[in-house]
Amino acid sequence: MTIDTGTGRNTAPLSRHHSVCGRRPESGIGLVKRLSPLTKLQADGADLCALIGRSELAAIGARRSQGTLASLRYRHETTRPEETETMLPSLRRLASTVMLATALLSAPAVAQELTATLKKIKDSGVITLGHRESSIPFSYYDDKQQVIGYSQDMMLKAVEAIKADLKLAKLDIKLLPVTSENRITLVQNGTVDLECGSTTNTSERQQQVSFSYSIFVVGTRLMTRTNSGIKDFPDLAGKNVVTTAGTTSERLLRKMNADNNMKMKIISAKDHGEAFLTLESGRAAAFVMDEVLLYGEMAKARNAREWAVVGTPQSYEAYGCMMRKDDPAFKKVVDDALARLMTSGEAEKLYARWFLQPIPPKGLNLNFALSYALKKLYKSPNDKAYD
Repeated sequence: MTIDTGTGRNTAPLSRHHSVCGRRPESGIGLVKRLSPLTKLQADGADLCALIGRSELAAIGARRSQGTLASLRYRHETTRPEETETMLPSLRRLASTVMLATALLSAPAVAQELTATLKKIKDSGVITLGHRESSIPFSYYDDKQQVIGYSQDMMLKAVEAIKADLKLAKLDIKLLPVTSENRITLVQNGTVDLECGSTTNTSERQQQVSFSYSIFVVGTRLMTRTNSGIKDFPDLAGKNVVTTAGTTSERLLRKMNADNNMKMKIISAKDHGEAFLTLESGRAAAFVMDEVLLYGEMAKARNAREWAVVGTPQSYEAYGCMMRKDDPAFKKVVDDALARLMTSGEAEKLYARWFLQPIPPKGLNLNFALSYALKKLYKSPNDKAYD
């Protein structure tokens, strides 16, 4: 701060910008001179912007309050007694206004830190997590009915970050199973705070919920018996084909059927486990789904060697964790936690655990190599939809 020793003015500008009220910023003494004739200032500061502009108020209250008051004290010490008597009431009013302005300007920022989901979790001490029942190896029950998987591990890391951010000594976790058909609704209506499973981030779904940074990238293929003669999607014409209801794969399959007049009979199962049972029982010739989920179903088959995953990938999709829309504070905590996992190398270790090693319930190794697309995601986390 620079003070003119001849006038006692603080010559450093309070702001580089014009105020919202259309006046150039003034020094503290300039404001005193302009305000000194006033006989009334509203206690709530509501008319202050009309007098000096909100940006000037912010400059005084938030950034230069100490310097301004120091300048006023200097001016007071160098004025004649009769001037001091005249200025003291204005000085007192300005000092009170500066302190009030500082409080008013800072209060909303504090309140915003604990709104929506973070406030709900803080107040209740509970976070509700949505999980899948049979999305191997992302989120599923093991033989002890414990929820495990790659996505579940990712979600629990995010919960640790939420607990630390809220400075909670204890945070209870409530686990709630969801399906492809009800998962978005349960997030929207507040039943589920965070869902991490095998949910694809799409532009359409972004109109309903928010997505975290993506946690996986995958292509859509098909599974069939090794002796079925089916090698690619055109071979499905006229056949019964199963997929999981409410998924992007179901939408893709129905569009393919209509666009190419393939005359497939499409069966929509309630979850991936039921879809595989439909295939295994012979009621369908193929199961169309995200490639890695097909390998997951193969992992729990009675004889994995009977099955093959084939076909040219029809789309590439990114999985993310779902949360309610318009809650940037909560999304930031989750995104930051996931970004640390990915850029630190910890996510790659989780990947190796679930895709390159034997997993429950039958100890089958998926041997699903880390793709270039996922390596790229780990280096540069983002929440972009692939459609």
